[in-house]
Amino acid sequence: MKNPIHIGPSDTVNAFLLFFIIHSSQIGIGIQGFQRIVYQDAKHDAWISVLLAGLATNIIAIFMLKTLEIYGSSDLYGIHQDIFGRWIGNFFNISYILYSSIAFYAVLRNYIEVVQAWVFPSLDIWFLAASLLLIVIYTFTGGVRVIVGITFFSVVIAIGLLPMLGFPIKYSEPRNLLPILEADIGAILKGIKTMSFTIIGFEILYIIYPFIKDKENAKKHVHLGLFATTFIYLSIMLVTLMYFSGEQLTKTIWATLSLFSIIKFPFIERFEYIAVCFWMLIILPNLCLFLWAAFRGTSRLISISSKKFVWIFSFIILLVSLPMKTRIQINTFNDYYSRIAFYIVFVYPIILYLFATVKKKLKSRKEQIE
Repeated sequence: MKNPIHIGPSDTVNAFLLFFIIHSSQIGIGIQGFQRIVYQDAKHDAWISVLLAGLATNIIAIFMLKTLEIYGSSDLYGIHQDIFGRWIGNFFNISYILYSSIAFYAVLRNYIEVVQAWVFPSLDIWFLAASLLLIVIYTFTGGVRVIVGITFFSVVIAIGLLPMLGFPIKYSEPRNLLPILEADIGAILKGIKTMSFTIIGFEILYIIYPFIKDKENAKKHVHLGLFATTFIYLSIMLVTLMYFSGEQLTKTIWATLSLFSIIKFPFIERFEYIAVCFWMLIILPNLCLFLWAAFRGTSRLISISSKKFVWIFSFIILLVSLPMKTRIQINTFNDYYSRIAFYIVFVYPIILYLFATVKKKLKSRKEQIE
């Protein structure tokens, strides 16, 4: 196939690290308050929507992997050019670059809102955005291996916070989960679609796959990462449904942080402050991976160094971050973004796989005739 990527040994990573890459790409800003929006659709059967959404990610990952296996050493941008040609392929590439940039902005702006709401309400948006962008720039310029290393530490931190759910469990009421399947199928399916904003990120597989050394082991670690993410989201949703009443949950914007707010230690009075600050290390891989995906696509279109790109990109993001100030504006943006992301992440991979399969068969027939 056309458009292979030539990667030096110093830029490749082992397949087992896909577990950390995929898992950290999904655990981001959405985990802090996904329960309310899913509950609004599926009510106390929201946990079923979360479980089915997790299973859907594994199904979509199969289509992604099969498409990538056809090409082997080419990423999504090269696949677009091979299937659709230079001009149409580059149109799809530009679209995906824009998607990655919007995803980066969504994570950054939502985290800034959380910091302002819970920890530093008086800090300006530009200061928080600039501080986060400088950290991202420092990490990104280290290269793909540094970014992958950050995903490892992000997963370790996320796992460390998971046992904290034991505190609200003591005050939970399991009967809140009953009766099971009271919501109709339409409501549960709507909850799955709503969950897309929270569970996306694993589409980075399209970009990272050519950098994997032992590709024959990639499938196992990708699915393990997706199952781990599903387990965490399902656990948090179950605890939330048992802890909050339905009326309380519909009024709680950041339910996960509210769960953390009941945690008390003799040496820490407000544990949620610690959680919000630690969350910066959890969202850092999200930001770096989306930024890296945007750079890989841009470098296909124009000749630009990673350092020059990251500074230009960060400056644009900083400017765009300033006008969006209210909760209503952020909610509206999240709604539009989640709708776009659903089709890009959960629908497009199936279509792309069909095109790739047809292209492969047509090429095989042509070679046989010749």
